[in-house]
Amino acid sequence: MNTKMNTRKIAVAVVLGVIALAFLVGMNVYQRSVQQAQEEKASQQNDRLVRPHSPVFGPKAAPVTIVEFFDPACESCRYFYPIVKDILKKHPDDVRLVLRYAPFHRGSEQVVALLVAAKLQNQYQPVLEAILDAQPQWADHGMPNIGIAFKVAQQTGLDMDKAATQAQSPETQAVIRQDMQDLTSLGVTKTPTFFVNGRSLLNFGPEQLAALVAEEVAKVKK
Repeated sequence: MNTKMNTRKIAVAVVLGVIALAFLVGMNVYQRSVQQAQEEKASQQNDRLVRPHSPVFGPKAAPVTIVEFFDPACESCRYFYPIVKDILKKHPDDVRLVLRYAPFHRGSEQVVALLVAAKLQNQYQPVLEAILDAQPQWADHGMPNIGIAFKVAQQTGLDMDKAATQAQSPETQAVIRQDMQDLTSLGVTKTPTFFVNGRSLLNFGPEQLAALVAEEVAKVKK
């Protein structure tokens, strides 16, 4: 009796193992197909990765470009910001970061418009970092408190009267509209989404991003 029970347990374990393996293989195939689709779209529509209005960190002529579609209300974007800054520090002459907007969360579009205004006032980085630092206080996805984001932006020295006009201008709305069109065309559905010289991440994570950047830097160093 015990032998039969043990045999059944082994058989069940084997079946579960096969199912788990098949699931992992299926997920890997799916992730590769998503990656290939995004990279194909990026190669066919290379102009949609970087726009003249896009904020740039690092040398503008750097041979390696990280394009990040981000949402200021996205917790993962906040988490990745210092990680990407460290990557730029590691490759100061070879890597630049281009930020694109993906205001998927409620209230994010207002904050993005504020960031566009900050760029016009040459206050982009301090305003961006202040907004990200304060994100836990304002970025409630159900009921965001945008006033807090505006308050911390003002504390950086941003001219809020001017920013209010700039944020509502047709030019600012055109920037947001263009970024939304580009992310749709490129198949971006979540934030942050990274492209490194047009290549996307197979597996999402800080180590994977750093490795992909290092791989692209090594190519240009040959």
